[in-house]
Amino acid sequence: MYDPEKVKGHLHTINEHKWKVTWLCFRCGLYKQDLSKYSPIELRTGFRYYQGFRSPINAQKEVEGYSTSWLHHKGRNPHHWEYWIDNGKDGLRATPMAFNYIVEMFCDRVAASMTYMKDEYRDDSALKYFEDNLKSTVFHPDTERQIRYLLQYLADHGLEKTIKRIRFLLNRWKYTGKSGI
Repeated sequence: MYDPEKVKGHLHTINEHKWKVTWLCFRCGLYKQDLSKYSPIELRTGFRYYQGFRSPINAQKEVEGYSTSWLHHKGRNPHHWEYWIDNGKDGLRATPMAFNYIVEMFCDRVAASMTYMKDEYRDDSALKYFEDNLKSTVFHPDTERQIRYLLQYLADHGLEKTIKRIRFLLNRWKYTGKSGI
């Protein structure tokens, strides 16, 4: 059925990633998290396509042309930009993300960089990934500006100062509806 080493490796990777996302979110002041990575449809993809150095979703897309796991995951987790794409009379368009989900996206991207890059991780790693993949994403301009700001702040100031900045901006957003970015 599934290679036991791939199962073990995938579970280790998603547990490490999930722990890091949770740790970062809690430090930023966010406490509600998703667990869809542990759903059967997402686990099957991970068990089959686990490689250890990148998401199994990318391997599934290369082999099958799409990923049922990704379709499931992005539709249940509003910290992914794809969740905020809608279709209308003029075609597909990006809608603005709520700031708390932008912060969660920041935490997810930083945690993914830490998890997959291991000792090669640097404070500019998530920004570099963001910039390298910008041509294959569709952000609302406000969302793109805000996530870029947070990732650039991390690259320039380090994690501790970035978390303090995020806590300030998140509190402002909670009380005024505007992050100030």
